[in-house]
Amino acid sequence: MINKIRIFIIFTWTFYIPLLKTAELDPRQNYVLGFHPHGILVAGAFANFCTYATGFCNLYPGLTPYLLMLPLWFRAPFFRDYLMSGGLIPSDKESASYLLRRPGGGNAVVIAVGGAPEALDAHPGAYTLQLANKKGFVKLAMEHGAHLVPVFSFGENELFDQVENPRGTWLRWIQERLQRVMGISLPLFHARGVFQYSFGLMPYRKPIHTVVGKPIRIQRNKNPSDDELDDLHELYIDQLCKLFEEHKGHYGIPEDRHLTFV
Repeated sequence: MINKIRIFIIFTWTFYIPLLKTAELDPRQNYVLGFHPHGILVAGAFANFCTYATGFCNLYPGLTPYLLMLPLWFRAPFFRDYLMSGGLIPSDKESASYLLRRPGGGNAVVIAVGGAPEALDAHPGAYTLQLANKKGFVKLAMEHGAHLVPVFSFGENELFDQVENPRGTWLRWIQERLQRVMGISLPLFHARGVFQYSFGLMPYRKPIHTVVGKPIRIQRNKNPSDDELDDLHELYIDQLCKLFEEHKGHYGIPEDRHLTFV
């Protein structure tokens, strides 16, 4: 509890992160929440699903969220316990499956689908998602009969400026190479300082509006075929696009801007 209060103070002092509910989620069911975009530090997912700051437990009574994080962060003594106190779990299939196969429901596994590579595309005004070939979370939901829920965090990419690194440049090549070797990405980002707004590593004081979409109901299928997996993946992308298009006008995104999938 003390840990979550401290996180609440840090995030509310830094920026505003409201959570918008668009549909009911039955607490008797388990869910896989696909979070987009990853951003630099996954700030929206952390604040909404690892703290009491935005009222998730009030909006969705009976549901407990668990945010997945790279397993390597759980290898450090003490830091591992700090992460687990906030409800984070390793982003491996065994950990997620343990929660999703619990009887009685009430568990929401939150996955930043784009992962570390997507952080390299986290530029202000960018809406590029690494989702075209990401199907593992869909298969996980099918195997356990967990409903899929798209989540989009408007403003996630506005918290930091990142050095330009378009695909094909030497900087992007080095970053992608290091990401494959180490498992984490190294975006070169900056924003403001603690007592000045010119330069530093603190995020800009800009709002993040996290919108939780409607659930895609799924029947349990322990051995889905490739066609079944592709169909559900395509349906998920359609629902995510619909969620983005329905709400983008409320958050200052131009009408001609759309999601791009790579």
